[in-house]
Amino acid sequence: MDYKTISILIPVYNEEKFIVHTLQRVIKSDTSGLKKEILIIDDCSSDGTYKLLKQEISRLKKEVKTSSYPITLIHKEVNEGKGAAIKKGLTESKGDIVIIQDADLEYDPEDYPLMLSPFVKNNADVVYGSRFITDKPHRVLYYWHSVANRFLTMFSNMCTNLNLTDMETGYKAFRGDLIRNIASQLQSKKFGFEPEVTARLSKIKDINFYEVGISYTGRTYAEGKKIGWKDGVEALGEIIKFNFLSK
Repeated sequence: MDYKTISILIPVYNEEKFIVHTLQRVIKSDTSGLKKEILIIDDCSSDGTYKLLKQEISRLKKEVKTSSYPITLIHKEVNEGKGAAIKKGLTESKGDIVIIQDADLEYDPEDYPLMLSPFVKNNADVVYGSRFITDKPHRVLYYWHSVANRFLTMFSNMCTNLNLTDMETGYKAFRGDLIRNIASQLQSKKFGFEPEVTARLSKIKDINFYEVGISYTGRTYAEGKKIGWKDGVEALGEIIKFNFLSK
């Protein structure tokens, strides 16, 4: 397949410390020759995130020819969660490939070429960036988080019959037409997006799934990390729901 464009989705909620730098890094990133479409979905932030984004995008439009990387800012009037923000971005995207970029730079835009390579070289339909099969830099943080991630991945794999190493990764890339085709079915409004989309993708016949090793600079809770143990418990139910109880 001849890929020409990539949609980079940035769901964001209360990230005024990071979001401008994240946008600048995404703009400068190497997308292996693909033309960028940047979609930022503000999930009704209550801090200065939305105001900063409007100011930065206005500045960019004055100083830089943004036709080479059109930027769309979507403001949700109600805070619903990461999954709902991603779903909104997916339905608005137009790229041949769609990639999800966290707003806090836990995942590095310099890894885009790694994520894109299987699409070009191996005819991939989906690529997950794994934090557990890599020799790239990886910030050392919470032991029990890694245990929970591995357990949820194992349980998801048992239900999907995939052999992923990192189902919960925030770095996911999809063939654009494929993910837009299932976007309307997505139900998870929060962090359940990860097990839900994995379950739905696993049911597609002959899907070409790949993983690549990526770098990871995780945040502490003091630095603004939002996911917690309750989300892990909910993920167990969502794995069961979207593999066996939901169409």
